[in-house]
Amino acid sequence: MLIMSTLTHSDFHFAGQKAVYHGKVRDVYTLENDLLVMVASDRISAFDVVLPKGIPHKGQVLNQMAEHFLSATADIVPNWRLASPDPVVTIGYRAEAFKVEMVIRGYLSGHAARTYAAGERMLCGVQMPEGLQESDPFPQPLITPTTKEALGAHDEDISREDILAKGIVSEEDYVQLESYTRALFARGQAMAAERGLILVDTKYEFGKLPNGQIVLIDEIHTPDSSRYFMAEGYADRQESEEPQIQLSKEFVRQFLMANGFQGKEGQQIPALTDEWAQSVSDRYIQLYTLVTGKPFEPADRQDIPGRIQHHVERFLSSTQHD
Repeated sequence: MLIMSTLTHSDFHFAGQKAVYHGKVRDVYTLENDLLVMVASDRISAFDVVLPKGIPHKGQVLNQMAEHFLSATADIVPNWRLASPDPVVTIGYRAEAFKVEMVIRGYLSGHAARTYAAGERMLCGVQMPEGLQESDPFPQPLITPTTKEALGAHDEDISREDILAKGIVSEEDYVQLESYTRALFARGQAMAAERGLILVDTKYEFGKLPNGQIVLIDEIHTPDSSRYFMAEGYADRQESEEPQIQLSKEFVRQFLMANGFQGKEGQQIPALTDEWAQSVSDRYIQLYTLVTGKPFEPADRQDIPGRIQHHVERFLSSTQHD
């Protein structure tokens, strides 16, 4: 049954493996020679909580969409990626991650809209202008960073000033991260526009290689890290104050909130059916096709762990002889 063929946990033992980290969505295996094997699982998280239901094809969608955008932005900032030997795997170089996520927002949506509706006009030390309605564009994209917390802990809003005052990132590095963030977002918005989409907001993660070079790490411009609107009809919907058509993980958050869950203490995750999981999968595949312009080709799911082990080991063996 398709619904059951999901990868929600991995326990690989690759050649030269030194450590493994199980994140909210990705499992990262550290190998010798400063290499990482990142496995995109079919887990899904919302409000910093991993939901107890796998989403078919989600890992493949995220990994291949990230591959698409990492390749398309390598001229702006170098990234950690070396190869993708399997549809859900990226192998790349280990980098020391900065302890902040660089969130950038072009429109009043999601967390920013909820903050705005509560009467607040400051977000992460950045002033939001008066007179906006939900889904309006900001005059200029706003960078609203968050802390990068360990699994199980909530990422917290933080200002540029606090990041520098607490020494989380040096001023020299932070200026570079801001520059990269704005350039990547501009490229992402341009690529989205070509596909009839609006890139509303997103986040980027950066790290440093052992030689001190800053690189882009993790994924970019995927539905887990980004929000998209459909461009067609956007202006009409704003004028009539109708909700925008969103292509992101926000619909998952909205479903959970409608069922009384926001990740707060004492709240129970609502029942998640196979039909719900399939509907989420369909949305992820739709976004992949819309964003990349490529048809989605589902990978063989009869033995997902065996397939991954084979592809990774074959790649590692081939590199040893290069």
